[in-house]
Amino acid sequence: QVQLVESGGGLVQPGGSLRLSCAASGSIFSVNAMYWYRQAPGNQRELVASITSGGTTSHADSVKGRFTISRDNAKNTVYLQMNSLKPKDTAVNYCKARVTVPTSRYEYVYWGQGTQVTVTS
Repeated sequence: QVQLVESGGGLVQPGGSLRLSCAASGSIFSVNAMYWYRQAPGNQRELVASITSGGTTSHADSVKGRFTISRDNAKNTVYLQMNSLKPKDTAVNYCKARVTVPTSRYEYVYWGQGTQVTVTS
C-alpha cells in the first residue's frame, strides 16, 4: 500500500506565499510523474502542475509565473511553491502520484487527502 501525505496549506492574505508538500511512502519501487490538482467550491478538480521523474515540469496558464512545482526524488516528495496568491486560488489542493510497486512492477495512481488553501484579507 502507498500513502500520500500533504502538508503546508493554510490561511494567507492576498499577495502572500505558501509551500505545499506531498510525501509518498509505503510499498514503492519508483515514483514516476507527480501532480498537483485543486478544487474550488462548486468547481471541478483541475490540474495545476505536473513534474516527471526526470524533472520536466508543466504549469496551468492560471498559475504560470506564480507557482512552481518541484520534487526531491530521494524523499519521494513533491512541492508546490505558491507566490502572489489571489483569492481565486482558494481551493483544496490534492497531490497525485504514479507509483510503480515492487511486486507486480505495475504502475498505480494514488491521491493525497487534500490540504486547504484559503486566500483572504
